[in-house]
Amino acid sequence: MHLLIFRRLLQAIPTLWVIATATFILMQLTPGGPFDTEKDVPEEVQALINAHYGLDLPMHEQYLRFLGQRLRGDFGPSYKYAGWDVDEIIAQSFPVSLELGFYALLVAIAIGTPIGVLAALRHNRPSESALMGFAMLGICLPAFVLGPLLIMVFSMQLGWFNPFGWNTPSDRVLPAITLGLFYAAYIARLARSGMLDVMRLDYIRTARAKGLAEKAVVLRHALRTALYPVVAYLGPAVAGLISGSFVVETIFFIPGLGSFFVNSAFNRDSTMVMGTVLFYAVLILFFNLLVDLIQMWMNPRTRHD
Repeated sequence: MHLLIFRRLLQAIPTLWVIATATFILMQLTPGGPFDTEKDVPEEVQALINAHYGLDLPMHEQYLRFLGQRLRGDFGPSYKYAGWDVDEIIAQSFPVSLELGFYALLVAIAIGTPIGVLAALRHNRPSESALMGFAMLGICLPAFVLGPLLIMVFSMQLGWFNPFGWNTPSDRVLPAITLGLFYAAYIARLARSGMLDVMRLDYIRTARAKGLAEKAVVLRHALRTALYPVVAYLGPAVAGLISGSFVVETIFFIPGLGSFFVNSAFNRDSTMVMGTVLFYAVLILFFNLLVDLIQMWMNPRTRHD
């Protein structure tokens, strides 16, 4: 296990370097600059602004300066949010996105896993089609459609939840459902296929032949192995829940990191873009490593692989 962690850390270094370099080049090739939308200023003032942020340096010097700051853990100042550093914005807004992603993951697992398992146990029955059809709603209804529908029904008509904000515990319900239902559909499909494969194995037939109840066969013998594909999917799912929440944050006016990430691209705030991209890249690598460790715990044979 320690060797796996060490190897992943070594692999992360060139991966992060490639991501950082590609992001820097793309931002340099993007037309316009972070101060183009501001009111006209004298050329002398514009030159002082560029010199202050190092925008007047040659590209290779900007690149070396960029890498040096990132190695020190300094993401630099934001061009659009005066007086704020990128790391300060991330530290303030990311906990909101992390909380939203956590609740959405709970929704996805709580909905997708039981539906997939029950659908596999009712294979080739009408109830299987009904369960999987319900799970596919998450794919058929994207977040920008499902979110307003939930607001219209549960906020405008029933009045159960607030339509916007992130203040009370009830404000977490609709955004978590909106974000998690999409991933619940994939978890349901993976849980169903994994359960179908496991229920055909010899040791399941042996357990049944010994007279074990069907509930014990499913919960004690089949479920752990059947959920292995679901666990493998959780790595990219968690990364997607956290980094892809900007649509939900925009719909429900949630002050998370996703909104800053999108606005920084429109505002050409290159330091904010590069800082959030690297931050999300580190998160994805971390969650993938965590999922690999969980898989090793669930299936000891993978430790030798």
